[in-house]
Amino acid sequence: MIETTPDIAAPLAVVILAAGKGTRMKSDLHKVLHPIAGRPMLLHLMASVAQLAPAHQVVVVGSGREQLEKAVGDTATIAVQDPQHGTAHAVQQAQSALAGFTGDVLVLYGDVPFVRAETMRTMIARLHTDDAPTVVVLGFEPDDALAYGRVIAEQGLVRKMVELKDASAIERATTLCNSGLLVARAQDLFALLARVGNDNAQSEFYLPDVVNIALADGRGAAVVVTGDADEVAGINSRAELAQAEERWQVRRREAAMADGASLVAPHTVWFAWDTVVGRDVVIEQNVVFGPGAVVADKVVIHAFCHIEGAHVASGASVGPFARLRPGADLAEDSKVGNFVEVKNAKLGKGAKVNHLSYVGDADVGAAANLGAGTITCNYDGYFKYRTVIGERAFIGSNSALIAPVRIGADAIVAAGSTVSRDVSDGELRLVRAEQLVKPGWADRFHDAMKKKKAEKKG
Repeated sequence: MIETTPDIAAPLAVVILAAGKGTRMKSDLHKVLHPIAGRPMLLHLMASVAQLAPAHQVVVVGSGREQLEKAVGDTATIAVQDPQHGTAHAVQQAQSALAGFTGDVLVLYGDVPFVRAETMRTMIARLHTDDAPTVVVLGFEPDDALAYGRVIAEQGLVRKMVELKDASAIERATTLCNSGLLVARAQDLFALLARVGNDNAQSEFYLPDVVNIALADGRGAAVVVTGDADEVAGINSRAELAQAEERWQVRRREAAMADGASLVAPHTVWFAWDTVVGRDVVIEQNVVFGPGAVVADKVVIHAFCHIEGAHVASGASVGPFARLRPGADLAEDSKVGNFVEVKNAKLGKGAKVNHLSYVGDADVGAAANLGAGTITCNYDGYFKYRTVIGERAFIGSNSALIAPVRIGADAIVAAGSTVSRDVSDGELRLVRAEQLVKPGWADRFHDAMKKKKAEKKG
């Protein structure tokens, strides 16, 4: 049995290759920044990497440098590959950023976003076993191996790495494929990279050749095999992006249900990468979560809702056909009903906005009730203003509250009112034009118009 050594604690550097042009995406957005579950695929990968607490992260880019610099901020160093001569050449571009580093270097790909931290740890641990392989690669066995380079191995030890275009018929019959991911000690990796040549079908410098060079030197190389081919699936087209999204969603739905949420029609619910859903939550059909949504226990999300950047407390009810935008904060047992939009607003405990309303930049007190068609008029074309509605206040249907305005506790705003001044506690505010009544006017109008229409036909 192979045992790990204390060297497993060696510092780690991660090199993420993202220099590909991504031409099959047909997009101005860099390939690795296309989102899955509302998060760029590169940041999915970097979140997994963060669990290993690397000492250094280097992202190797080609075109689109500015986009990637903005996306990663100060979490990684950017290295540029220009011109682009293959994956080995790409990793070499990280060498100056890692000058003086003597730990392990893990090489990943920005368009392979779902490699688990556990898999990375397994690769690193294998590097530090007693037989001390020079390089550890990650292999997998896909259902269809036609597009991948092969790993020729025996009992976990690599005998040869070969690209598909350079593989013989016998080698192509091997089902163990190369994911492209590898780990090696920094001094070994960059020394091997300096010896990689480009005598192959594509005239490129292939990263897997570092394994073959190490083997030729009489040094060992090992393969770790993932049992989940989806973990190392690359994304190169819009179709593959959609497939990756679907795989991610399937797993997230299963996780939500395993954690105690009920999804009435799971395949119609779409989560964001950071959606939090509590226990005994019921989510009906066609609900979409954007980033930043937190749903507490015992919440009901009715059909056709969109929830993003919102917090929904225990016992609240949302929808159907409701939209919660960033800053929406629903307290316990509050209710947002059909065709209601809430943005940057707090609803107190038991507050209700049942129908056809817009509540933006507002504080709604506990047990307040906003009737159908209520609108908080929060924007004057230049600035946003806040509306404050007191506890137990009642806002009649089709009312417009022109911010900044305060409605007191237990106050009543009569239906159809346009309120532009504060309403005191317990006050009734009625703001309507005087009704004008003209008996018989409508009958005379209809008679005149019918006569005119008949004359035109004649």
